[in-house]
Amino acid sequence: MLASVCSATLSGAVGRAVTVEVHVSNGLPGFTIVGLPDAAVREARDRVRAAVLSSGLPWPLRRVTVNLAPSGVRKGGAGLDLPIAVGLLVATGELSPSCSAGLAFCGELGLNGSLRHVPGMIALADATAPLGLVVPLCDVREAALVRGGVVRGAETLAELTRVLRGQAHWPDVPVPASPVRAAPEPNLADVRGQAVGRRALEVAAAGRHHLLMIGPPGSGKTMLAERLAGLLPRLTPKEALAVTRVHSAAGCALPDGALLDRPPFRAPHHQSSLVSLVGGGSWSLRPGEVSLATHGVLFLDELGEFPVAVLEALRQPLEEGVIRVSRAGGTATFPAAFLLVAAMNPCPCGEGVYQGACACTTVARARYRRRISAPLLDRFDLVVPLSRPDPGELLSGVPGESSPAVAARVTAARARLESGRDSEPRLSSDASDLLASQLRSGALSARGLHKVSRVGRTVAALAGEDVVRFAHVSEALSMRAGRAVIVP
Repeated sequence: MLASVCSATLSGAVGRAVTVEVHVSNGLPGFTIVGLPDAAVREARDRVRAAVLSSGLPWPLRRVTVNLAPSGVRKGGAGLDLPIAVGLLVATGELSPSCSAGLAFCGELGLNGSLRHVPGMIALADATAPLGLVVPLCDVREAALVRGGVVRGAETLAELTRVLRGQAHWPDVPVPASPVRAAPEPNLADVRGQAVGRRALEVAAAGRHHLLMIGPPGSGKTMLAERLAGLLPRLTPKEALAVTRVHSAAGCALPDGALLDRPPFRAPHHQSSLVSLVGGGSWSLRPGEVSLATHGVLFLDELGEFPVAVLEALRQPLEEGVIRVSRAGGTATFPAAFLLVAAMNPCPCGEGVYQGACACTTVARARYRRRISAPLLDRFDLVVPLSRPDPGELLSGVPGESSPAVAARVTAARARLESGRDSEPRLSSDASDLLASQLRSGALSARGLHKVSRVGRTVAALAGEDVVRFAHVSEALSMRAGRAVIVP
């Protein structure tokens, strides 16, 4: 007998509809899965058999063939366990074909017949629309974020079988646990001194400008970067869904039945591999750190210690806001609209020109600078040199301006910038003359002119003005001073 059950599989951060066809025929007992399954799907035959028997259901001593259509698309993950089991029960006559009509199934099976969580449930739920969806009970709230009330769940295969036979009702979704109070976000008030770094952070948050901070150890680069996410406005519903979808596909922990509404902050180690940063893999294409930082902050500490190939891979997503990962098994497109913040020392020893005690050779300094190519450096709108804070400011005990106060200015500036997004910056005559002199002297390229104009516009918006004046352009130019530390 032949049975057909609808399901979905995860491809990158997107779900793809899959039809699970189960054929049971006479012959030597066996269980075969075809249709480009990965290792997890091939192992489903053992999980399904144990789950069916543990649920008190008979296992057919016949030949079972499972086809995952379309056959030319690779299938991955354990989410196809449940549809395979349901298709088998329909094909053997344990369930009526009408039981699965109009429904799609996604879920992993335990050997005891329990239904377990599946990563990427938001994408899988999207791919199975407009059918009703049956998932593990623990995944109902996550799937309902995009599917509403057409999602049903069960805790075990035996319970699901009774419901499909009409012998029981769908179980109630558990009441969400009391939310755990999140740890307080780092506050900008903890930073003493560093007026230049604080201002650069505010400008970066308001205008979505990529920021590179260069300074010796102990100058507060990491401390400043960790407080940037707290200056960003909360995510819009559309942005929150996009962020939650990517985190769900990556298997990250999510709040129970709620979207991630705060901008994410990701800080990968400088020994992270290329795949972990940009995404990919052999069989299953997974989102990387740049995608997990979408609509948030990607912080690269010790930028000069990252492998050159990893840094160069950031150039395209910084321009386009997406990243395309191609492998022999397929291609996936991930979102990558993040705010890049990086920190690095001026030289390998860290002291550089700031203390006049650099112990690095000329060759060592040149090698260190070559890790940051000119095209990558051009992606940073703000390149700010920092020095160690004044001892008097550190010992004064007077807190700096708090994150909520700065965030209020950032939100107001973003609203002003959004209202004039489609128009060119309005420059005063003296501001235009200053930019023209920079172009003639060769201090600015065409790309640099565009970036300085954008930063100047942000500075003007923070000041509550729509016209970019001489003072705004001067401040924007001063926030590129750190380039001289890297570019010889």
